[in-house]
Amino acid sequence: MGLSHFVYNFTTFVKGHRHLPLHHPDTLPLHLIVICLRTVGNQMKKILKAIGRFMKRPVAIGGAGIFAIVGIAVGVVGYIGFHTALEMTTSTEFCISCHTMRDNNFEEYKTTIHYTNPVGVRAGCPDCHVPKAGWPLYKAKILAARDVWGELTGSIDTREKFEQERLRLAKIVWADMKANDSAQCRSCHSFEAMDFEHQKPNAAKMMQKAMKDGDTCIDCHKGIAHHLPDMASGYKSLFKNIAAAAPDNRSADTLYAMSTTKLFAEKPEGDGGRAAGNILPLTEVHVVERNGDWMKVRIDGWMQEGMERVLVKEMGRRLFLATVTQEMAEKAKVLETKTDPDTDLNWKEGEITVWTRIDDFTSEKTALAGYGEEMYSAACGACHSAPAPDHFLANQWMGIVKDMKGNTALSKEEVRYLQNYLQLHAKDMPKQS
Repeated sequence: MGLSHFVYNFTTFVKGHRHLPLHHPDTLPLHLIVICLRTVGNQMKKILKAIGRFMKRPVAIGGAGIFAIVGIAVGVVGYIGFHTALEMTTSTEFCISCHTMRDNNFEEYKTTIHYTNPVGVRAGCPDCHVPKAGWPLYKAKILAARDVWGELTGSIDTREKFEQERLRLAKIVWADMKANDSAQCRSCHSFEAMDFEHQKPNAAKMMQKAMKDGDTCIDCHKGIAHHLPDMASGYKSLFKNIAAAAPDNRSADTLYAMSTTKLFAEKPEGDGGRAAGNILPLTEVHVVERNGDWMKVRIDGWMQEGMERVLVKEMGRRLFLATVTQEMAEKAKVLETKTDPDTDLNWKEGEITVWTRIDDFTSEKTALAGYGEEMYSAACGACHSAPAPDHFLANQWMGIVKDMKGNTALSKEEVRYLQNYLQLHAKDMPKQS
């Protein structure tokens, strides 16, 4: 929506609501502006009268003096008007004067402990979203113009539009709170003032861990005052885009699996016969031959002696690339055998050549990594601070994902993808992975 639409909306708003009383919620933004202008006007009248009385005194002053007096007057009026407007727009009442805020965020907020609680302390919109003073306050006011623009141009003027933008808008707020160490939260709450003995055991444990690790409030308390967005919508949208673009990204010699896909010893006829195993998400394959919807690929990896049916990314690290039948495993080409000094287990470096469908692959490695990162943030970063993937070893991630998957809404396939993503970026994995 362009400027003309905005002007039309605003003009229509003024003409259609000027007859309504001041307290009416639909006219509050307009009347606040009018009040601000009246306040500035009244102050200007008083100052001009004072200047007039001063000028009538029988004291000769030069032109420079007049300009100085007028300059001071304008400065004073500007300062008073600016801070009057600042105060009047820093209130919950002003925030909910826009129907988008009133009908969506405010109704959610009214059901939370920040609105009603046993001790009768209420945190309003400015307490959580507006810095107290200085440049952060002015910056917040300037950036808030985006919300007004969105309201007037109709980008979030319905419930459906608001829900579509909720995740994006929430991420902006979360990022700001992360950057300022949840400054608004800390104006009321602090680790130093907490009596952990009177908290629930699990809450006390999490709070003390957060204090030790240097976490900030928003790391664990997303959704404390408003409904959480559909966290899955972000990464699912990314995957949809990757899949849509995949047909244009399959001409490269090196491709990556977008999901678990079947592999075959020979090119199947028709839709395929009995599979000889599976290629796991994010597995890198090297194209040997293309034939219609099928391609012959080579997969490089490691097999533990006695467990040759599983191909892994690196020796000693359980990052699965493919699982195959015993017959297929016997066809693997062994390049070298090594002993893992940490476990004394023997490992075979080798390769397998298989057939698979081309439509499950893409060359967009960076996009796939972005999908994994978004999934990790959505699934594991909503209720606690998610550690960086390189915080743990590849094999440690297996146990962590197994323990935590029950706390997520991820499908079995998404869990498999997430585990491989985290393992690929683990502390002990080569950086080129």
